[in-house]
Amino acid sequence: MAKPNLQKGVALITVMLIVALIAILATQMTARLQLQMQRTTNIGSNQQAYWYAMGAEAFAKSVLRQSFEDNEDVTSLEQMWAQGENTFPVDFGEITGEITDLHSCFNLNALRSDEGSTDKSTTRTVAQKAFEELLIALNIEGVGNFEAESMTDALTDWLDSDDSLSRSGGAEDNDYAAKEFPYLAANNYLASISELRVIEHFNVAVINKLKDYACVLPDTNLNKVNINTIAQDQPELLVAMLGISQNDASQVLSSREDEGFQTTEEFFALSELVKAKVTAEQKEQFAVKSEYFKLKTNASFNDSYFAMKSIMKVENKNNISVISRIIGRE
Repeated sequence: MAKPNLQKGVALITVMLIVALIAILATQMTARLQLQMQRTTNIGSNQQAYWYAMGAEAFAKSVLRQSFEDNEDVTSLEQMWAQGENTFPVDFGEITGEITDLHSCFNLNALRSDEGSTDKSTTRTVAQKAFEELLIALNIEGVGNFEAESMTDALTDWLDSDDSLSRSGGAEDNDYAAKEFPYLAANNYLASISELRVIEHFNVAVINKLKDYACVLPDTNLNKVNINTIAQDQPELLVAMLGISQNDASQVLSSREDEGFQTTEEFFALSELVKAKVTAEQKEQFAVKSEYFKLKTNASFNDSYFAMKSIMKVENKNNISVISRIIGRE
């Protein structure tokens, strides 16, 4: 008589197991659905943050266009683009943007010789001398004349198109291939100042100090520093590029009006520079008009964030093109 009760007990246990299994499956399906919904929401938020950043880029173009409306031949810090970092509230987030002049700093790609040049003479170019002097003028701990010369040589070799050493302090494929994790020299233009991390002789302290004074213009060795947009607290640029004292460089920047110099001749007519006997080659490094600008954008939407750096080239007020974008924070 116990068999029917036993069968009922087995059936009950079976039903309970099936219910438990269904509950587990339902829980997993619900968790996966929630995960998928959250993923879809995140993708949508990230996409919206991206479009906010692209909107900031379009707005920056209009700001530059408006800045050059009145005076297309002179770029100065009194123009609309030079307002520093600005934050704009938007639906469920905000956009922060800052436009900087890429002619207010030293172009590291200027150390690359013109295409096809194979001259390995011991005579340094004006750009190489200026970069070496800049490293010294920045008073970086552990960097003297010898270290500055070696870093200049190594950067020159990294940029040039051949695999032979420019000078004794340089470094080429053989030096990098001998490392624990080997690689080869780029033999091309730098894409970012962060690339200095893999070049011989450079270290974190040097790179962090250089970030405020040096920049990278993509795919060009043009080095035209705008005397109207050099930061007031960065006289070291003039010290390095003109061979003048820091006091004279500071005085020159202090004498600059808000609207800037209208011509380079007006700049070099200053008494501090007349007595310095600046050479024609040194004068060629300067300009009063800029054509490359960088927009640094940070956009947020809900809990999603998007960072982008756009480099823009201004041909004229009606022709402003984006030539590169870097996604993410440095």
